[in-house]
Amino acid sequence: MSTLSLKLRTPYLIFVGDESRTTYAKTGKGVADWRPELCAGQLRLSDDAADLDLPDMSVATAAEAGVGSLIVGTALVGGSVPDSWLHTLCDAAAAGIDIVGGLHTRLDSIAVLRDAAAAGGSRLIDVRVPPTDLPVASGIKRSGKRLLTVGTDCALGKKYTALQLERDMRAQGFDADFRASGQTGIMIAGTGVPIDCVVADFISGAAELLSPANEPEHWDLIEGQGGIFHPGYAAVSHGLLIGSQADAFVVCHAAGRSHVEGWEDYAVPSIGEVIERTIAIGSLTNPNIRCVGISVNTLSIDEEQRAAYLAKLAAKYSLPCVDPMITGTNAIIEELKIRT
Repeated sequence: MSTLSLKLRTPYLIFVGDESRTTYAKTGKGVADWRPELCAGQLRLSDDAADLDLPDMSVATAAEAGVGSLIVGTALVGGSVPDSWLHTLCDAAAAGIDIVGGLHTRLDSIAVLRDAAAAGGSRLIDVRVPPTDLPVASGIKRSGKRLLTVGTDCALGKKYTALQLERDMRAQGFDADFRASGQTGIMIAGTGVPIDCVVADFISGAAELLSPANEPEHWDLIEGQGGIFHPGYAAVSHGLLIGSQADAFVVCHAAGRSHVEGWEDYAVPSIGEVIERTIAIGSLTNPNIRCVGISVNTLSIDEEQRAAYLAKLAAKYSLPCVDPMITGTNAIIEELKIRT
């Protein structure tokens, strides 16, 4: 039994479609941000579509440039493939470019896309397919150390925080690995388990598989999913937390976000509420679970206000508070050394 491993043909063409909201283009943005050397360009169906700061390319231009894989870079609610995408995806497949998707809708379930891939000799690769024969969680304590990123909402930096922690911890000499639990993370890491596609009874078991027993001082930096207060996705967050047996966690938050993205009737919980509930649930499998920091996406506030905003949160919760993409995560790593 093993995690999913990918062998994708490079370079990549990131397909954005006509999605204008960066929040819903997070798959493409994640790959572009963390694997820019593998990205040849982006394909947008309208000028209003999200711009990932990659060269705009057509299918014909991409084929001439030797692009190996078109990565579907959007993650719509429900994970469907809109009819408006099919002409472009079929053109790419017929041109011999592999189509890589992380949606709930399987690419190979779409007849016209299967036909185009067969004609072009290309592959349809579905990342959001969990390994077979996943176990029910045992709850048995595993060797090694684990940090889980959790959030006040979705799409606010859990993956980026875990990736930056891996980068900064390795720079300090830690034995540390990013563990991907979502489609974008799997595309970045080349391995992982798409937790949100796992049957409910096996979510915690899948989390155990994602972060197996390891050397005593090894750290697994586990990408969180959903949010423990999220009206739609709390179940996957709960199962991932229990199976991770996290020794430490970091709360991720988006500055200025007041309501759950896409569920405007639900207010975003406070950081304190997330800390309290994460400890209450996580202590089932690790009574020593501790919060070691706060990670904030500060894109919505002015640069002059950032330092004061982070300092205010740090003082309020007596925890280091960073924007990982601007300040790095070394302050959290220092707390990790003290608390674990």
